[in-house]
Amino acid sequence: MASRDAAIEELQAANAFLKIEVQALKDEIARLKGLPPRPKFKGKPSGMEQATSPGSGDAGRSKRRRGSKRAKLTVMAEVVVKATTPAGCRFLGYEDIIVQDLRITVETVRYRKERWAGPLGERIIAPLPAGILGGYGPELRRFIAAGHFQGQMTTERLTALLTGMGVDISKRQVVRLVSKGLEDLIAEDQAVLRAGLETAPWITVDDTGARHAGKDGYVTQIGDDRFAVFRTGPSKSRLAFLANLRAGHGDYVVNAQALAYMRARALAGPLIARLKIHPTKRFADQAAWSAHLEALGLAQLKVTPDPVTIATEGALFGAVKAHGLLGNTVIVSDGAGQFRLDNHAACWIHAERLVHKLTPTNAEHRKAVEQTRTLIWDFYKDLKLYKLNPSPKRAQAQRARFDKIFTKKTGYILLDRLLRRLHAQKADLLRVLERPEIPLHTNASENDIRSWVTKRKISGGTVSNAGKAARDAMLGLLKTCRKLDISFYRFIGDRFGVHDAPTVPNLPHLVRLAAAG
Repeated sequence: MASRDAAIEELQAANAFLKIEVQALKDEIARLKGLPPRPKFKGKPSGMEQATSPGSGDAGRSKRRRGSKRAKLTVMAEVVVKATTPAGCRFLGYEDIIVQDLRITVETVRYRKERWAGPLGERIIAPLPAGILGGYGPELRRFIAAGHFQGQMTTERLTALLTGMGVDISKRQVVRLVSKGLEDLIAEDQAVLRAGLETAPWITVDDTGARHAGKDGYVTQIGDDRFAVFRTGPSKSRLAFLANLRAGHGDYVVNAQALAYMRARALAGPLIARLKIHPTKRFADQAAWSAHLEALGLAQLKVTPDPVTIATEGALFGAVKAHGLLGNTVIVSDGAGQFRLDNHAACWIHAERLVHKLTPTNAEHRKAVEQTRTLIWDFYKDLKLYKLNPSPKRAQAQRARFDKIFTKKTGYILLDRLLRRLHAQKADLLRVLERPEIPLHTNASENDIRSWVTKRKISGGTVSNAGKAARDAMLGLLKTCRKLDISFYRFIGDRFGVHDAPTVPNLPHLVRLAAAG
Protein backbone atom coordinates (compact mmCIF):
# COMPACT_ATOMS: atom_id res chain seq x y z
CA MET A 1 0.00 0.00 0.00
CA ALA A 2 2.81 2.39 0.93
CA SER A 3 4.61 1.71 -2.37
CA ARG A 4 1.38 2.37 -4.31
CA ASP A 5 0.86 5.72 -2.50
CA ALA A 6 4.46 6.68 -3.25
CA ALA A 7 3.98 5.80 -6.92
CA ILE A 8 0.75 7.88 -7.08
CA GLU A 9 2.47 10.86 -5.48
CA GLU A 10 5.39 10.54 -7.89
CA LEU A 11 2.98 10.52 -10.84
CA GLN A 12 1.17 13.58 -9.45
CA ALA A 13 4.46 15.44 -9.12
CA ALA A 14 5.46 14.47 -12.67
CA ASN A 15 2.04 15.58 -13.94
CA ALA A 16 2.37 18.95 -12.19
CA PHE A 17 5.83 19.40 -13.72
CA LEU A 18 4.52 18.59 -17.19
CA LYS A 19 1.68 21.11 -16.79
CA ILE A 20 4.18 23.81 -15.90
CA GLU A 21 6.40 22.87 -18.86
CA VAL A 22 3.46 22.85 -21.30
CA GLN A 23 2.30 26.27 -20.08
CA ALA A 24 5.85 27.61 -20.42
CA LEU A 25 5.93 26.39 -24.04
CA LYS A 26 2.53 28.02 -24.71
CA ASP A 27 3.79 31.31 -23.24
CA GLU A 28 6.90 31.14 -25.42
CA ILE A 29 4.79 30.51 -28.54
CA ALA A 30 2.57 33.46 -27.63
CA ARG A 31 5.66 35.64 -27.16
CA LEU A 32 7.06 34.67 -30.57
CA LYS A 33 3.68 35.44 -32.15
CA GLY A 34 3.58 38.84 -30.45
CA LEU A 35 0.48 37.99 -28.44
CA PRO A 36 -0.15 39.62 -25.03
CA PRO A 37 1.27 37.70 -22.06
CA ARG A 38 -0.93 35.49 -19.92
CA PRO A 39 -2.22 37.46 -16.89
CA LYS A 40 -0.75 36.50 -13.53
CA PHE A 41 -3.30 35.31 -11.00
CA LYS A 42 -2.64 35.53 -7.30
CA GLY A 43 -3.15 32.48 -5.12
CA LYS A 44 -6.33 32.02 -3.16
CA PRO A 45 -6.19 33.90 0.16
CA SER A 46 -5.87 31.82 3.29
CA GLY A 47 -9.21 32.94 4.77
CA MET A 48 -7.93 32.79 8.34
CA GLU A 49 -9.87 35.85 9.48
CA GLN A 50 -13.21 34.66 8.08
CA ALA A 51 -12.75 31.08 9.25
CA THR A 52 -11.99 32.13 12.83
CA SER A 53 -14.83 34.65 13.10
CA PRO A 54 -17.92 33.65 15.09
CA GLY A 55 -20.88 32.78 12.89
CA SER A 56 -18.73 32.51 9.77
CA GLY A 57 -21.03 29.81 8.36
CA ASP A 58 -24.68 29.89 7.39
CA ALA A 59 -25.74 28.19 10.64
CA GLY A 60 -25.22 31.28 12.72
CA ARG A 61 -26.77 33.69 10.25
CA SER A 62 -29.80 35.62 11.41
CA LYS A 63 -33.04 34.90 9.57
CA ARG A 64 -34.61 38.23 10.55
CA ARG A 65 -35.63 40.34 7.59
CA ARG A 66 -34.76 44.02 7.39
CA GLY A 67 -37.49 46.61 7.47
CA SER A 68 -38.36 48.70 4.44
CA LYS A 69 -35.87 51.47 3.73
CA ARG A 70 -38.54 53.49 1.95
CA ALA A 71 -40.40 53.95 5.23
CA LYS A 72 -37.62 56.37 6.22
CA LEU A 73 -38.07 58.58 3.13
CA THR A 74 -39.58 62.05 3.36
CA VAL A 75 -42.37 62.54 0.83
CA MET A 76 -41.86 65.94 -0.86
CA ALA A 77 -44.84 65.88 -3.24
CA GLU A 78 -48.04 63.94 -3.72
CA VAL A 79 -49.70 63.27 -7.05
CA VAL A 80 -53.15 61.74 -7.49
CA VAL A 81 -53.32 59.53 -10.58
CA LYS A 82 -56.81 59.37 -12.05
CA ALA A 83 -58.17 56.08 -13.28
CA THR A 84 -60.43 55.64 -16.29
CA THR A 85 -63.53 53.87 -15.00
CA PRO A 86 -66.81 52.72 -16.56
CA ALA A 87 -70.16 53.77 -15.14
CA GLY A 88 -71.28 52.17 -11.91
CA CYS A 89 -67.85 51.87 -10.25
CA ARG A 90 -67.40 52.38 -6.50
CA PHE A 91 -64.40 54.36 -5.17
CA LEU A 92 -62.24 52.31 -2.76
CA GLY A 93 -59.54 54.85 -1.84
CA TYR A 94 -55.90 54.92 -2.98
CA GLU A 95 -53.03 52.53 -3.51
CA ASP A 96 -49.79 54.34 -2.56
CA ILE A 97 -46.55 53.82 -4.46
CA ILE A 98 -43.38 55.63 -3.35
CA VAL A 99 -41.25 56.71 -6.33
CA GLN A 100 -37.80 58.30 -6.07
CA ASP A 101 -36.57 60.48 -8.91
CA LEU A 102 -33.74 62.87 -9.65
CA ARG A 103 -34.07 66.30 -11.21
CA ILE A 104 -30.93 67.68 -12.88
CA THR A 105 -31.14 70.98 -14.73
CA VAL A 106 -28.43 73.07 -16.34
CA GLU A 107 -28.66 76.64 -15.14
CA THR A 108 -26.80 79.67 -16.48
CA VAL A 109 -26.79 82.70 -14.20
CA ARG A 110 -25.52 86.21 -14.90
CA TYR A 111 -24.09 87.86 -11.79
CA ARG A 112 -24.08 91.63 -11.98
CA LYS A 113 -21.50 92.82 -9.46
CA GLU A 114 -21.97 96.38 -8.32
CA ARG A 115 -19.05 98.73 -8.88
CA TRP A 116 -18.47 101.75 -6.70
CA ALA A 117 -15.91 104.49 -6.46
CA GLY A 118 -14.70 105.08 -2.93
CA PRO A 119 -14.19 108.48 -1.33
CA LEU A 120 -10.46 108.25 -2.12
CA GLY A 121 -11.02 107.12 -5.68
CA GLU A 122 -10.56 103.41 -5.02
CA ARG A 123 -12.70 100.87 -6.86
CA ILE A 124 -15.11 98.76 -4.82
CA ILE A 125 -16.57 95.69 -6.55
CA ALA A 126 -19.08 93.34 -4.92
CA PRO A 127 -17.67 89.81 -4.39
CA LEU A 128 -19.18 86.72 -5.95
CA PRO A 129 -21.07 84.28 -3.72
CA ALA A 130 -19.01 81.56 -2.09
CA GLY A 131 -18.26 78.42 -4.07
CA ILE A 132 -17.98 79.91 -7.57
CA LEU A 133 -14.71 79.05 -9.30
CA GLY A 134 -13.66 79.88 -12.84
CA GLY A 135 -17.16 80.60 -14.03
CA TYR A 136 -18.71 77.45 -12.54
CA GLY A 137 -21.02 77.26 -9.55
CA PRO A 138 -20.79 75.17 -6.39
CA GLU A 139 -23.47 72.64 -7.39
CA LEU A 140 -21.60 71.82 -10.59
CA ARG A 141 -18.32 71.62 -8.66
CA ARG A 142 -19.94 69.20 -6.21
CA PHE A 143 -21.26 67.03 -9.05
CA ILE A 144 -17.80 66.86 -10.64
CA ALA A 145 -16.00 66.13 -7.35
CA ALA A 146 -18.48 63.42 -6.37
CA GLY A 147 -18.32 61.83 -9.81
CA HIS A 148 -14.54 61.89 -10.01
CA PHE A 149 -13.52 60.91 -6.48
CA GLN A 150 -16.49 58.92 -5.21
CA GLY A 151 -17.89 57.66 -8.50
CA GLN A 152 -14.38 56.94 -9.90
CA MET A 153 -15.22 58.60 -13.23
CA THR A 154 -12.45 59.85 -15.47
CA THR A 155 -12.32 63.50 -16.45
CA GLU A 156 -13.02 62.46 -20.07
CA ARG A 157 -16.25 60.71 -19.12
CA LEU A 158 -17.31 63.57 -16.86
CA THR A 159 -16.71 66.03 -19.69
CA ALA A 160 -18.77 63.92 -22.10
CA LEU A 161 -21.57 63.56 -19.55
CA LEU A 162 -21.72 67.27 -18.75
CA THR A 163 -21.56 68.46 -22.35
CA GLY A 164 -24.31 65.98 -23.18
CA MET A 165 -26.42 67.59 -20.46
CA GLY A 166 -25.83 71.02 -22.02
CA VAL A 167 -22.96 72.38 -19.91
CA ASP A 168 -20.36 74.32 -21.89
CA ILE A 169 -17.19 72.87 -20.37
CA SER A 170 -13.92 71.34 -21.62
CA LYS A 171 -11.79 68.54 -20.23
CA ARG A 172 -9.14 71.05 -19.16
CA GLN A 173 -11.74 72.94 -17.15
CA VAL A 174 -12.94 69.70 -15.52
CA VAL A 175 -9.34 68.86 -14.58
CA ARG A 176 -8.98 72.30 -13.01
CA LEU A 177 -12.15 71.86 -11.00
CA VAL A 178 -10.94 68.53 -9.51
CA SER A 179 -7.53 69.93 -8.56
CA LYS A 180 -7.91 73.68 -7.93
CA GLY A 181 -9.74 75.63 -5.25
CA LEU A 182 -9.48 72.78 -2.73
CA GLU A 183 -7.11 74.46 -0.30
CA ASP A 184 -9.62 74.43 2.56
CA LEU A 185 -10.38 70.74 2.02
CA ILE A 186 -6.67 69.88 1.88
CA ALA A 187 -6.19 71.75 5.15
CA GLU A 188 -9.11 69.88 6.71
CA ASP A 189 -7.60 66.57 5.59
CA GLN A 190 -4.31 67.56 7.28
CA ALA A 191 -6.22 68.51 10.42
CA VAL A 192 -7.96 65.10 10.34
CA LEU A 193 -4.56 63.41 10.44
CA ARG A 194 -3.48 65.54 13.39
CA ALA A 195 -6.67 64.85 15.28
CA GLY A 196 -6.36 61.15 14.56
CA LEU A 197 -2.74 60.87 15.67
CA GLU A 198 -3.41 62.91 18.80
CA THR A 199 -6.21 60.62 19.97
CA ALA A 200 -5.67 57.19 18.38
CA PRO A 201 -4.84 54.25 20.68
CA TRP A 202 -3.80 52.45 17.48
CA ILE A 203 -3.48 53.00 13.76
CA THR A 204 -3.09 50.62 10.85
CA VAL A 205 -0.82 51.49 7.94
CA ASP A 206 -0.16 50.23 4.43
CA ASP A 207 1.35 51.43 1.15
CA THR A 208 1.14 50.78 -2.57
CA GLY A 209 2.67 52.04 -5.79
CA ALA A 210 1.75 55.39 -7.32
CA ARG A 211 2.67 57.36 -10.43
CA HIS A 212 3.30 61.09 -10.23
CA ALA A 213 4.83 63.41 -12.81
CA GLY A 214 5.79 60.41 -14.94
CA LYS A 215 7.79 58.72 -12.17
CA ASP A 216 7.12 55.76 -9.92
CA GLY A 217 6.37 56.54 -6.30
CA TYR A 218 4.34 55.31 -3.37
CA VAL A 219 1.21 56.24 -1.46
CA THR A 220 1.00 55.54 2.27
CA GLN A 221 -2.32 55.01 4.08
CA ILE A 222 -2.69 55.90 7.77
CA GLY A 223 -5.95 55.42 9.68
CA ASP A 224 -8.13 53.68 12.22
CA ASP A 225 -11.88 53.12 12.58
CA ARG A 226 -12.53 56.90 12.61
CA PHE A 227 -10.34 58.37 9.88
CA ALA A 228 -8.08 57.64 6.92
CA VAL A 229 -5.49 59.72 5.08
CA PHE A 230 -3.28 59.11 2.04
CA ARG A 231 0.14 60.64 1.40
CA THR A 232 1.92 60.25 -1.94
CA GLY A 233 5.68 60.64 -2.30
CA PRO A 234 8.72 59.37 -4.22
CA SER A 235 9.83 56.99 -1.44
CA LYS A 236 8.36 54.62 1.13
CA SER A 237 11.39 54.80 3.42
CA ARG A 238 11.20 55.27 7.17
CA LEU A 239 12.23 58.89 6.66
CA ALA A 240 9.20 59.40 4.41
CA PHE A 241 6.89 57.63 6.87
CA LEU A 242 8.12 59.70 9.83
CA ALA A 243 7.76 62.88 7.78
CA ASN A 244 4.12 61.95 7.09
CA LEU A 245 3.54 61.31 10.79
CA ARG A 246 4.39 64.96 11.50
CA ALA A 247 0.97 65.75 9.97
CA GLY A 248 2.02 68.85 8.08
CA HIS A 249 4.58 70.19 10.53
CA GLY A 250 7.95 70.82 8.89
CA ASP A 251 10.29 71.10 11.86
CA TYR A 252 12.99 68.81 13.28
CA VAL A 253 13.32 68.45 17.05
CA VAL A 254 16.12 67.02 19.19
CA ASN A 255 14.48 65.99 22.47
CA ALA A 256 14.56 63.00 24.81
CA GLN A 257 12.48 60.86 22.44
CA ALA A 258 14.73 61.75 19.48
CA LEU A 259 17.89 60.85 21.40
CA ALA A 260 16.35 57.58 22.62
CA TYR A 261 15.49 56.73 19.00
CA MET A 262 19.08 57.37 17.92
CA ARG A 263 20.47 55.16 20.70
CA ALA A 264 18.10 52.34 19.77
CA ARG A 265 19.31 52.58 16.14
CA ALA A 266 22.97 52.28 17.22
CA LEU A 267 24.10 55.82 16.44
CA ALA A 268 27.55 56.36 17.97
CA GLY A 269 27.56 57.79 21.50
CA PRO A 270 29.89 60.74 20.73
CA LEU A 271 27.60 61.83 17.87
CA ILE A 272 24.55 61.68 20.12
CA ALA A 273 26.47 63.74 22.68
CA ARG A 274 27.16 66.46 20.09
CA LEU A 275 23.46 66.73 19.30
CA LYS A 276 22.50 66.65 22.97
CA ILE A 277 24.82 69.40 24.24
CA HIS A 278 24.14 71.82 21.38
CA PRO A 279 21.89 74.65 22.64
CA THR A 280 19.65 74.63 19.54
CA LYS A 281 17.10 71.83 19.72
CA ARG A 282 14.44 72.83 17.16
CA PHE A 283 15.01 73.51 13.46
CA ALA A 284 12.37 75.09 11.25
CA ASP A 285 12.92 73.08 8.07
CA GLN A 286 15.10 70.57 6.28
CA ALA A 287 17.61 73.20 5.15
CA ALA A 288 18.23 74.37 8.72
CA TRP A 289 18.55 70.78 9.95
CA SER A 290 20.99 69.81 7.17
CA ALA A 291 23.13 72.85 7.92
CA HIS A 292 23.19 71.85 11.60
CA LEU A 293 24.37 68.31 10.80
CA GLU A 294 27.01 69.76 8.50
CA ALA A 295 28.27 72.08 11.24
CA LEU A 296 28.47 69.20 13.74
CA GLY A 297 30.49 67.09 11.29
CA LEU A 298 27.96 64.27 10.88
CA ALA A 299 27.61 64.77 7.13
CA GLN A 300 31.28 64.06 6.51
CA LEU A 301 31.27 60.66 8.22
CA LYS A 302 31.15 57.57 6.00
CA VAL A 303 30.20 54.87 8.50
CA THR A 304 27.44 52.33 9.04
CA PRO A 305 24.76 53.07 10.07
CA ASP A 306 24.67 56.37 8.20
CA PRO A 307 24.70 59.03 10.96
CA VAL A 308 22.79 61.57 8.85
CA THR A 309 19.94 59.12 8.20
CA ILE A 310 19.67 57.94 11.80
CA ALA A 311 19.92 61.46 13.23
CA THR A 312 17.30 62.74 10.77
CA GLU A 313 14.93 59.89 11.59
CA GLY A 314 15.42 60.66 15.28
CA ALA A 315 14.74 64.38 14.80
CA LEU A 316 11.58 63.57 12.81
CA PHE A 317 10.44 61.19 15.54
CA GLY A 318 11.21 63.91 18.10
CA ALA A 319 9.06 66.37 16.13
CA VAL A 320 6.17 63.89 16.05
CA LYS A 321 6.31 63.55 19.83
CA ALA A 322 6.88 67.28 20.40
CA HIS A 323 3.59 68.07 18.63
CA GLY A 324 1.67 65.62 20.82
CA LEU A 325 1.18 63.08 18.04
CA LEU A 326 1.45 59.30 18.35
CA GLY A 327 1.54 59.42 22.16
CA ASN A 328 0.88 55.83 23.20
CA THR A 329 -0.35 54.77 19.77
CA VAL A 330 0.36 51.27 18.50
CA ILE A 331 1.24 51.06 14.80
CA VAL A 332 -0.20 47.89 13.26
CA SER A 333 1.44 46.99 9.94
CA ASP A 334 2.31 44.13 7.62
CA GLY A 335 5.80 44.12 9.13
CA ALA A 336 7.52 46.30 6.50
CA GLY A 337 10.66 47.90 7.93
CA GLN A 338 9.61 51.52 7.53
CA PHE A 339 6.61 51.01 9.81
CA ARG A 340 8.41 49.24 12.65
CA LEU A 341 8.77 51.94 15.26
CA ASP A 342 9.00 51.29 18.99
CA ASN A 343 5.29 50.68 19.67
CA HIS A 344 4.60 48.29 16.80
CA ALA A 345 2.32 45.31 16.22
CA ALA A 346 2.50 42.85 13.32
CA CYS A 347 -0.46 41.70 11.23
CA TRP A 348 -1.34 38.04 11.86
CA ILE A 349 -2.96 37.65 8.44
CA HIS A 350 0.31 38.55 6.72
CA ALA A 351 2.26 36.26 9.06
CA GLU A 352 0.03 33.24 8.37
CA ARG A 353 0.03 34.04 4.66
CA LEU A 354 3.74 33.23 4.55
CA VAL A 355 2.97 29.68 5.73
CA HIS A 356 0.00 29.45 3.35
CA LYS A 357 2.22 30.35 0.36
CA LEU A 358 4.70 27.52 0.95
CA THR A 359 4.64 24.87 -1.80
CA PRO A 360 5.62 21.50 -0.28
CA THR A 361 6.53 18.77 -2.74
CA ASN A 362 5.64 15.61 -0.79
CA ALA A 363 2.93 14.32 1.49
CA GLU A 364 4.99 14.63 4.67
CA HIS A 365 5.76 18.28 4.06
CA ARG A 366 2.17 19.05 3.05
CA LYS A 367 0.98 17.47 6.28
CA ALA A 368 3.46 19.56 8.28
CA VAL A 369 2.22 22.76 6.63
CA GLU A 370 -1.44 21.91 7.23
CA GLN A 371 -0.81 20.98 10.87
CA THR A 372 1.12 24.19 11.44
CA ARG A 373 -1.61 26.29 9.82
CA THR A 374 -4.22 24.60 12.01
CA LEU A 375 -2.19 25.43 15.12
CA ILE A 376 -1.84 29.06 14.00
CA TRP A 377 -5.56 29.36 13.19
CA ASP A 378 -6.51 27.95 16.59
CA PHE A 379 -4.07 30.30 18.30
CA TYR A 380 -5.42 33.26 16.33
CA LYS A 381 -8.99 32.37 17.29
CA ASP A 382 -7.98 32.28 20.97
CA LEU A 383 -6.30 35.69 20.61
CA LYS A 384 -9.68 37.02 19.43
CA LEU A 385 -11.30 35.58 22.54
CA TYR A 386 -8.52 37.01 24.70
CA LYS A 387 -9.32 40.51 23.40
CA LEU A 388 -12.83 40.12 24.85
CA ASN A 389 -11.61 39.03 28.29
CA PRO A 390 -7.90 39.78 28.83
CA SER A 391 -6.01 38.76 31.97
CA PRO A 392 -2.31 38.42 32.97
CA LYS A 393 -2.69 34.69 33.55
CA ARG A 394 -4.14 34.09 30.10
CA ALA A 395 -1.48 36.32 28.55
CA GLN A 396 1.28 34.25 30.13
CA ALA A 397 -0.31 31.05 28.84
CA GLN A 398 -0.59 32.50 25.33
CA ARG A 399 3.10 33.45 25.31
CA ALA A 400 4.11 29.93 26.27
CA ARG A 401 1.80 28.52 23.60
CA PHE A 402 3.30 30.86 21.00
CA ASP A 403 6.79 29.57 21.80
CA LYS A 404 5.61 25.99 21.48
CA ILE A 405 4.10 26.59 18.02
CA PHE A 406 6.89 28.67 16.51
CA THR A 407 9.86 26.70 17.83
CA LYS A 408 8.47 23.36 16.69
CA LYS A 409 10.68 21.18 14.46
CA THR A 410 8.58 19.85 11.60
CA GLY A 411 11.28 18.32 9.41
CA TYR A 412 10.35 20.62 6.52
CA ILE A 413 13.37 22.93 6.32
CA LEU A 414 11.62 25.87 4.64
CA LEU A 415 8.77 25.74 7.16
CA ASP A 416 11.16 25.49 10.11
CA ARG A 417 13.11 28.52 8.89
CA LEU A 418 9.90 30.48 8.46
CA LEU A 419 8.69 29.57 11.95
CA ARG A 420 12.00 30.74 13.45
CA ARG A 421 11.66 33.99 11.52
CA LEU A 422 8.14 34.51 12.86
CA HIS A 423 9.26 33.60 16.38
CA ALA A 424 11.76 36.46 16.19
CA GLN A 425 8.74 38.78 15.78
CA LYS A 426 7.16 37.53 19.00
CA ALA A 427 6.94 40.96 20.64
CA ASP A 428 5.15 42.46 17.62
CA LEU A 429 2.81 39.52 17.05
CA LEU A 430 1.83 39.37 20.73
CA ARG A 431 1.45 43.12 21.27
CA VAL A 432 -2.27 42.45 21.64
CA LEU A 433 -1.61 40.75 25.00
CA GLU A 434 -0.51 44.14 26.37
CA ARG A 435 -2.96 46.21 24.31
CA PRO A 436 -6.11 44.12 23.72
CA GLU A 437 -7.88 47.03 22.04
CA ILE A 438 -5.69 46.87 18.92
CA PRO A 439 -6.70 44.88 15.82
CA LEU A 440 -4.91 41.66 14.94
CA HIS A 441 -4.62 42.53 11.25
CA THR A 442 -4.40 45.38 8.74
CA ASN A 443 -7.55 44.50 6.80
CA ALA A 444 -8.93 48.00 7.39
CA SER A 445 -5.88 49.57 5.73
CA GLU A 446 -6.11 47.23 2.78
CA ASN A 447 -9.78 48.13 2.43
CA ASP A 448 -8.99 51.86 2.59
CA ILE A 449 -6.16 51.71 0.09
CA ARG A 450 -8.27 49.69 -2.36
CA SER A 451 -10.16 52.85 -3.31
CA TRP A 452 -6.87 54.56 -4.08
CA VAL A 453 -5.73 51.59 -6.19
CA THR A 454 -9.04 51.66 -8.08
CA LYS A 455 -8.55 55.36 -8.76
CA ARG A 456 -5.04 54.67 -10.01
CA LYS A 457 -6.28 51.98 -12.40
CA ILE A 458 -9.03 54.18 -13.80
CA SER A 459 -7.33 57.58 -13.98
CA GLY A 460 -3.62 56.69 -14.03
CA GLY A 461 -1.12 58.89 -12.23
CA THR A 462 -1.15 62.57 -11.36
CA VAL A 463 0.87 65.23 -13.15
CA SER A 464 0.85 68.38 -11.02
CA ASN A 465 1.50 68.75 -7.31
CA ALA A 466 -1.95 70.31 -7.00
CA GLY A 467 -3.50 67.20 -8.55
CA LYS A 468 -1.55 64.92 -6.23
CA ALA A 469 -2.57 66.88 -3.13
CA ALA A 470 -6.21 66.97 -4.30
CA ARG A 471 -6.38 63.23 -4.94
CA ASP A 472 -4.83 62.36 -1.56
CA ALA A 473 -7.02 64.79 0.35
CA MET A 474 -10.32 64.03 -1.36
CA LEU A 475 -9.95 60.25 -1.16
CA GLY A 476 -8.92 60.57 2.49
CA LEU A 477 -11.92 62.77 3.29
CA LEU A 478 -14.17 60.35 1.41
CA LYS A 479 -12.99 57.44 3.57
CA THR A 480 -13.20 59.52 6.74
CA CYS A 481 -16.78 60.53 5.95
CA ARG A 482 -17.70 56.90 5.39
CA LYS A 483 -16.20 55.86 8.75
CA LEU A 484 -18.02 58.69 10.52
CA ASP A 485 -21.30 57.76 8.75
CA ILE A 486 -21.47 61.08 6.89
CA SER A 487 -22.63 61.56 3.30
CA PHE A 488 -19.61 62.65 1.25
CA TYR A 489 -21.98 64.33 -1.22
CA ARG A 490 -23.48 66.44 1.54
CA PHE A 491 -20.05 67.11 3.01
CA ILE A 492 -18.61 68.61 -0.17
CA GLY A 493 -21.89 70.45 -0.78
CA ASP A 494 -21.47 72.21 2.55
CA ARG A 495 -17.78 72.92 1.97
CA PHE A 496 -18.38 74.27 -1.57
CA GLY A 497 -21.17 76.55 -0.36
CA VAL A 498 -24.09 74.92 -2.16
CA HIS A 499 -27.32 76.80 -1.43
CA ASP A 500 -29.45 75.11 1.26
CA ALA A 501 -26.88 72.31 1.69
CA PRO A 502 -27.09 70.76 5.17
CA THR A 503 -24.32 71.79 7.54
CA VAL A 504 -21.65 69.14 8.16
CA PRO A 505 -19.50 69.67 11.26
CA ASN A 506 -15.73 69.96 11.12
CA LEU A 507 -14.33 66.45 10.52
CA PRO A 508 -11.32 66.77 12.88
CA HIS A 509 -13.78 67.71 15.64
CA LEU A 510 -15.88 64.62 14.86
CA VAL A 511 -12.75 62.43 14.89
CA ARG A 512 -11.92 63.69 18.39
CA LEU A 513 -15.52 63.21 19.54
CA ALA A 514 -15.47 59.62 18.27
CA ALA A 515 -12.34 58.97 20.33
CA ALA A 516 -13.93 60.45 23.45
CA GLY A 517 -17.20 58.59 22.95
